[in-house]
Amino acid sequence: MLLPNGMRPTWAKINLENLAFNFHSVKDFVGKDLMYMAVVKADAYGHSAFKCAQKLEEAGVDCFGVALPEEGLELRNNGIKKPIICLGGFWSGQENLLLEKDLSPVIYSLEMAKRINHFAKKKRILANIHLKIDTGMGRIGVRFEDVKDFIGCFKKFKNLHLAGLMTHFAAAENLKQNDFTNTQIRRFYEALEIFEINGFHPFYKDLANSPGAIVHTNSRGNMVRLGGVLYGLSGDILPNEVKKPVLRPVMSLFTRIAYLKKVPKGETLGYGRTFKTKRNSEIATIPIGYHDGYNRLLSNCGRVIINGVFAPVVGRISMDWTTVDVTDVPKVKVKDEVVLIGEQGKLNIRVEELAQLTDTISYEVTCGINNRVIKICK
Repeated sequence: MLLPNGMRPTWAKINLENLAFNFHSVKDFVGKDLMYMAVVKADAYGHSAFKCAQKLEEAGVDCFGVALPEEGLELRNNGIKKPIICLGGFWSGQENLLLEKDLSPVIYSLEMAKRINHFAKKKRILANIHLKIDTGMGRIGVRFEDVKDFIGCFKKFKNLHLAGLMTHFAAAENLKQNDFTNTQIRRFYEALEIFEINGFHPFYKDLANSPGAIVHTNSRGNMVRLGGVLYGLSGDILPNEVKKPVLRPVMSLFTRIAYLKKVPKGETLGYGRTFKTKRNSEIATIPIGYHDGYNRLLSNCGRVIINGVFAPVVGRISMDWTTVDVTDVPKVKVKDEVVLIGEQGKLNIRVEELAQLTDTISYEVTCGINNRVIKICK
């Protein structure tokens, strides 16, 4: 990959064709008679939100999910026309932004409803909102047992249109907790029935996240929210025991060798002197570190691919640099390409591998690849 002159040679490649493939693959698997929300919050899980949204809009998604109105504004400013739902609601002072940019907030309190209704009334418009029911996740949302009381007060807000009702699963990926997931589904539909009895008929009935959509057929409602699976992240969020759609990785991460040095047997490397050479070694220094999202917990246990072979990370990863033992790498030289996530020849390093080594999930790995890393979307 050729980067502009003067740029640090550390970059992520975002494969937009694989992104579109994943959407169609999941849609074929889950069903074509449903609506699909593409979740592009957190910069599309680190994959470049507006570029991914442009590709997914072209591919036919029905709407987009973001966390913050600011994220929705970025999409609108880059030409996205499809509905945008702000899953995290909004903060006081953002009401006009929502209404002017046609962003639909998820609300979860009467105070939020009151504020958005006030501004909608001033503009003489009907504002689309989605309401979140807390069926067991325990974060935000109207508690399922409080729905009747909520509706009694909600009815007075005449400038709000309840476009959608939603919830969020706590453990849809864990088959051992199916009973709890089914309890959440039951609570949601009981809440929906109460709304309908009271004259509200939300168009969007939205329960399922990625594992819910694929694993729990009774959770699909009429719209599902696709997050990690769009980006090919499934190894640690979908159970191994179930059938699943074919997915392709979207992000690859690369850098180049900046410096090579000979290090005698018995010398230590890096902060804390956590690695000692067991032989006369050749050590490569590569320009990526934990500030770029290459986790410090990969120190002395991670690996990269150089010239068709795996090479171990040695010593403690620092903020800007990582050292790699390239003693066994053939014909190694400065500027050789280094694969940190992705494939080279028959070798492959998946995001899930890094997640397992750092005791986290693949979502956190890709979200951590920050804007100091050039992202090339194509």
